[in-house]
Amino acid sequence: MLSLSLVREHPEVVRAALEKRHTEAPLDRILELDRQRREVLVEAEQLRARRNEVSRQIGRMKERPPELIAEMREVGDRIRELETAITGLETELNNLALQLPNLPAPEVPEGAGAEDNVIVETWGEPRTFDFPPAPHWDIGERLGIIDFERGVRLSGSRFYVLKGAGARLQRALITWMLDVHTRQHGYVEIYPPFMVKGECLVAAGQLPKFADNLYRDIEDDLWMVPTAEVPLTNLYRDEILSADALPIHLVAYTPCFRREKMAAGRDVRGIKRGHQFDKVEMYKFVAPETSDQELGRMVQDATDLLRALGLSYRVLQLCTGDLGFAAAKTFDLEVWAPGAGEWLEVSSLSDCRDFQARRANVRYRPDPKARPEFVHTLNGSGLALPRIMIAVLETYQQADGSVVVPEVLRPYMGMEAIG
Repeated sequence: MLSLSLVREHPEVVRAALEKRHTEAPLDRILELDRQRREVLVEAEQLRARRNEVSRQIGRMKERPPELIAEMREVGDRIRELETAITGLETELNNLALQLPNLPAPEVPEGAGAEDNVIVETWGEPRTFDFPPAPHWDIGERLGIIDFERGVRLSGSRFYVLKGAGARLQRALITWMLDVHTRQHGYVEIYPPFMVKGECLVAAGQLPKFADNLYRDIEDDLWMVPTAEVPLTNLYRDEILSADALPIHLVAYTPCFRREKMAAGRDVRGIKRGHQFDKVEMYKFVAPETSDQELGRMVQDATDLLRALGLSYRVLQLCTGDLGFAAAKTFDLEVWAPGAGEWLEVSSLSDCRDFQARRANVRYRPDPKARPEFVHTLNGSGLALPRIMIAVLETYQQADGSVVVPEVLRPYMGMEAIG
């Protein structure tokens, strides 16, 4: 959430940011509601002051003048009307303010969409084959490790079943990524609930904007997490942290649940897009002055995994028009899938500055006597499945139909190849 004082005092800055993002938000209505709210607050405070003054006067009088009593009755009625108006204005103002996206950082390149993102790094040469490389859906069915038919039978379209070495590969990737992040990168592992309260999604910036893409248990009013970013954002909600507690580096595995909505015929084959998928998520609470440095380190932590897996990748800086709702700055990591012949996004690493912290009310004291300030939050996949599994299956496929297991995964798999 943006600071209301920022919106009020620098509306031209917010308006320019919305234009750079190529998005719309009810900025004019927010400014008008804020103006009305402040006017009503001033009137209410003036009337309360008048009521207090008259109460003191009456307290010093032997008799209570009828005209003052009548005036105070009218003042009390008007104050109640104003309080009701304030509640209504604040409710609408807060609901509309939640629709304002984060401001892009000044160094973010301007652009309208994905076509304007900037490639800032590439690593590795895509593997060449002396045979036609197969896409992962053919590899999975041929090896008997992905069962699309039974997945659809169980749950409908965009679901699948991993079997045998397929399930083991998924589990190996998750465990290996958690081990690297906790043992080498210094993150603390968290195992959060996979269902959260609605306010957790508001705090993370998922609600109200993305309500149509989320799964919900209406009876208990719990929402299935679309990413571990949501529970991790709320881990310290409404708390004031000490400066010594920062930075906090967390990592968590969760299944993720999203309604994937797209044009018919797009990405219909394979396991690239599904309503349920697994992800290892990195998350940071940091002091504002270290925000940029921490984002760079997070990108390095994610690319360490891709290098260890021997996967060709590229790093893209997202332009203003392609930034996520809560992000001020984002780098995407894409790996090459030679069978499908496309780049697959496996991580989106974002610095949200104080946007989520304001919504979750997570603050810290720079020193023991200082006023609390909002922390900065960062998040990024480290990494997302099943796209990493797609890249592994397609990159390491052999002419005989088998798939070589990357060396770093062999202790977790207990095998050198899937065949």
